[in-house]
Amino acid sequence: MTGYVLRRLGGAVLVLFALSVVVYALFYLAPGDPAKLACGPRCNPGQIAQVRDQLGLNESVYTQYLHFLQGLVTGRDYSTGTSVLHCDAPCFGLSYQNDQQVTELIQARLPVTASLALGAMVLWLLIGVGTGLLSALRRGGVTERVLTVLTLGATGTPVFILGLLILMLFCAYLQWLPFPSYVPLSEDPEQWAWNMLLPWFTLALFESAKYARLTRSATLETLAEDHIRTFRAYGVSERAIVTRHALRGALPPVIALSAVDLGTMFGGALLTESLFGLPGLGQLLVHSVRVIDLPVVVGLVLVIGAFVVLANAVADVIYALADRRVILT
Repeated sequence: MTGYVLRRLGGAVLVLFALSVVVYALFYLAPGDPAKLACGPRCNPGQIAQVRDQLGLNESVYTQYLHFLQGLVTGRDYSTGTSVLHCDAPCFGLSYQNDQQVTELIQARLPVTASLALGAMVLWLLIGVGTGLLSALRRGGVTERVLTVLTLGATGTPVFILGLLILMLFCAYLQWLPFPSYVPLSEDPEQWAWNMLLPWFTLALFESAKYARLTRSATLETLAEDHIRTFRAYGVSERAIVTRHALRGALPPVIALSAVDLGTMFGGALLTESLFGLPGLGQLLVHSVRVIDLPVVVGLVLVIGAFVVLANAVADVIYALADRRVILT
């Protein structure tokens, strides 16, 4: 198991290195002036020249990338003309339009997106796996038909429509909950949870539909295997068969999919963040693209990509723990 974990971590490091090469080439070596994009449309030629010097764009491509990689691993120093500014690792550069380090901007928004993604993941796993398991055990009955209709409806409804319906129902008509306004967890845990409840359920209902379908198909496939019929022939209770064997066989694909969704959720929950006014990474990415704040865009792409890669590595390890046969392949 230790060797398997080390191989997966080594593979993740290689993928992150390749990601840094691709992102740097895409944003800094593409046609155009990276210094002008980083500085912004209001910069004069003197300011653009200063930014070009700070970014080291007058050096060779190889040296530029080494400085970029050095900033990610060990940090980097930037000259402001009168002083030297140190940027701690992982250093994604400076946002000249915001006059801040990109790392600081991301750190300020990351707790919001993390709260949304992690809370929604817990709910969509509970709802999706529970619904899929119940649908598989009630195959051919009224319960399965009702759950199938609900699952298809949730799959076909855009997340912003679902969010608007939830807002109107619980905030406008029933008035059970206030309109969401993000409160940091460290300030007031109770208000943090109440204000995140509707965004969590919006994402969870949208995402849980595919988990329900995946769990249902995986459970039915496992229940049809020969060893399940053998257990039944020996008088093993149905509850033990479902909890110890059928559910365990259905969990590995769910784990793999949830890890991918969690990683992409750090940059893909833009509609939910915009709908509920959550100041997360998605809003920051849209704003940075709109004003062409190149260092912030590069930093966010790297951070979101890193979350996806690491989430997949963790999913592989959890998958192996759930099914030891994976280690032998």
